[in-house]
Amino acid sequence: MSQRKSEVAVGFAYFAGFIMIMVGVFDLIQGFAALFKKDFYAATPNYIFHFDVSTWGWIHMAFGLLILLAGLGVFTGAVWARTVGVILALIVAIENFAFIPIYPVWSIVVIAACVTVIWALTAHGRELAESGR
Repeated sequence: MSQRKSEVAVGFAYFAGFIMIMVGVFDLIQGFAALFKKDFYAATPNYIFHFDVSTWGWIHMAFGLLILLAGLGVFTGAVWARTVGVILALIVAIENFAFIPIYPVWSIVVIAACVTVIWALTAHGRELAESGR
């Protein structure tokens, strides 16, 4: 029975890596949209995080690339990769929380994906390293 539990845990850890890659691609797409189609996003005028659209674009692109690379690192099972993955998922969730007034539904979807990554890496990341895969 413990072998089956270990296999499921490893599957969740791999799932977290794939979700991180997906979230990274999503953030890159959001960034490209902000940079190349300036009128794509409509910000509320009195919002505390009212940055220029290009600034939001660069923020999304930077964190998108970082979480994508960290997602690839998670497949190694290294503790540093899982730690960086959890930290970046937290940062990207906060980034998208700040982006809710600009693009609400999409931001909430990305936040949910980040919460899933944090759960999978903290609850099941150790089994990935122990599996030797």
